[in-house]
Amino acid sequence: MPSVKIKKHIPQNDMTPFVDVAFLILSFFMLATKFKPEEPVEVTTPNSVSSNVLPEKDAFMVSVDKDGRAFVSVDNPGFRQVLIQNLNQTRNLGLTPEEMKAFINAPSVGVPFNQLKNLLAMDPEQAKKVNQPGIPCADSTGGELSFWIRDALSAYSGRKLNLLIKADNGTKYPAFKNILNAFKKNDQNKFLLVTSPEDAPPGTALYETRQKQINGEK
Repeated sequence: MPSVKIKKHIPQNDMTPFVDVAFLILSFFMLATKFKPEEPVEVTTPNSVSSNVLPEKDAFMVSVDKDGRAFVSVDNPGFRQVLIQNLNQTRNLGLTPEEMKAFINAPSVGVPFNQLKNLLAMDPEQAKKVNQPGIPCADSTGGELSFWIRDALSAYSGRKLNLLIKADNGTKYPAFKNILNAFKKNDQNKFLLVTSPEDAPPGTALYETRQKQINGEK
C-alpha cells in the first residue's frame, strides 16, 4: 500500500496581542515619566559619597555657576505662584497677572528685581536666549537673594521647605559665601548641597551597607 503523506503546516503566531501590550507599556512610560526641567545654567557639580537622596518635592534651589551667578528655581507651580505674589507685593515690582504667570511657567530666574519685569514680559522662547546676569548677592547680607529666600519661606509657612544649593565645581569660595550669607540672613543654617554621587570606597561601612542592599540582605 502506498504511504500516506501528511501535509506539513507551518505554525503561525498572531503577534497582535504582543504589539498591543508593547504600545500599552510605551504609552504608560510616556505619560508617567517626569521630564527633567531645563537647567537655568550649566553647572558641573563636584563628586561626593552620600547615602542621602535629594528631595524631589517642595524644593527651593539656588544654582551658582563658575562665574558666581546665582539663579533660583522651584519645583511646585502652586508654590511659585505664592512666591511671586509675595515678591510683587513686598518689593513693589509692579508685575501684571500675565507676567506673574510667565514666572510660574519659567524654569528659573537669575536677574535683579529691576530687570525681572522686562524678562517676564518677553516671549518664552526669547527669554531663554537672554544672558541673565544672576541675582545680586555679593554682600554680607546676601543682597537680593536674601529676599527670595525670605519670601519663599513665607510662601511655605507651616510646611517644610527643602533648601538646596547647587554650585559649580569651579565656583570661587567668596561667591559661595555670599550664598550662605543670604541663608544666614534668614536664620537658615540647614540646607542640602547638590553633588554628583559616586560609589563609596570598598571596605567602608557605607560600601558594605550598599552591597547588602543590592544583594537583598538585611
